Amino acid sequence: MKVAYLECATGISGDMTLGALIDAGVDQQAIHEAIASLNLPGVELQINEVMKSCFRATHIVVNHPEQHAHRHYSDIVEILNKASALTPSQRALAQEIFLAVAQAEATVHGTDVEKIHFHEVGAIDSIVDIVGAAVGFDLLGCDQVVCSPIPTGRGQVRIDHGICSVPTPGTAELLKGIPLADVPIEAELTTPTVAAIVKTIADRFGPLPAMTISSVGYGAGTMEFASRANLLRLFVGELNAPRETDEICLLETNLDDVSGEVIGHTQERLLNAGAKDVYAIPIQMKKNRPAVILSVICIPSDREKLEQIIFNETGTLGIRRQILWRSTLNRQAHTVLTEFGPILGKVAWKTNGEAAFTPEFDSCSQVAKQISRPIREIYRSAMTVFEQQQSDLLSENPVSSVSEVKSDHHHDHHGHDHDHHGHDHG
Repeated sequence: MKVAYLECATGISGDMTLGALIDAGVDQQAIHEAIASLNLPGVELQINEVMKSCFRATHIVVNHPEQHAHRHYSDIVEILNKASALTPSQRALAQEIFLAVAQAEATVHGTDVEKIHFHEVGAIDSIVDIVGAAVGFDLLGCDQVVCSPIPTGRGQVRIDHGICSVPTPGTAELLKGIPLADVPIEAELTTPTVAAIVKTIADRFGPLPAMTISSVGYGAGTMEFASRANLLRLFVGELNAPRETDEICLLETNLDDVSGEVIGHTQERLLNAGAKDVYAIPIQMKKNRPAVILSVICIPSDREKLEQIIFNETGTLGIRRQILWRSTLNRQAHTVLTEFGPILGKVAWKTNGEAAFTPEFDSCSQVAKQISRPIREIYRSAMTVFEQQQSDLLSENPVSSVSEVKSDHHHDHHGHDHDHHGHDHG
């Protein structure tokens, strides 16, 4: 899996992003052609190699005549629609970034998206930065973009609405849900333009993932800092984990003063909120007190809301967390028609191509209650029907039928897990 990682040690701006993309190997001629097709008079993209605190980097300057226009979102869309050098995917990504800005500004100013005047982000250099970034990330062709926590800087800056504290209201709105980093620099380190870019293109935020690096790009910022190089670093490479793995978060807390009823209630709330699995392990704590470890497996983006549930329901004072990789089998929801009725389940394909079927407990339990039969009979019937289906399939095409079924399921669902349990034992 191809991955890009943005290391924002001193913040991130549009020119730094575009510089890092070009420095990492994105075709700069394609960027030039895309910018030229915007038909903005007098606009020229200047690409320079510079030194920042003894480190070589690429610096971008957008040369353009003085302007006074304040554009609406519809004006931006019209410019993008007329840009003949943009591919549909590049145009759509650029529009999505501008829409993120418009929605943030509408929220801040208490108005509608179509009534918003783009000020700083509607300026020519910001249009160029956003379009250039959309084209650059599209050409980069990564399956996943990861970004470090974002430094916003400190102090105050002057914008069209007056003097504002950093981060400015629009930037703060765009950075909702994104982890921030405190870098002690009295300056605006992250602009609204790039806050929208990062919000749109980043799949997740965190440390540098386990990857094999193929290229590194350095984008230079305009400001000079005495204590550090003002650089954005872009790593491009392959994740070391194979495609049949995914990243999960493990949350754990020790509980010695919570009743079993509360733990059960908490487990139910966590599963309903999206946890992949929740379980409790008996332990012995200090002073020989019996206790349990409450463990929660979730996707990293759900961590904060699940932690809040644990804090609220159990009263614990601390939660441990760690990021783990898990190996998974390709799988797909599947229904078998038994003598007792349809039974939902899940088919998983082993590494040798063999398919295995697991009936869903809830489906079997519901049928068992309806017809007053033991649940084990429902399970047995579902397994028998599936095995017969597999035998019929193999007898019709003994060479390729299993592999074809596996391939169809994999591509139709893009690796997503349709799980009727509501959680996943991972």
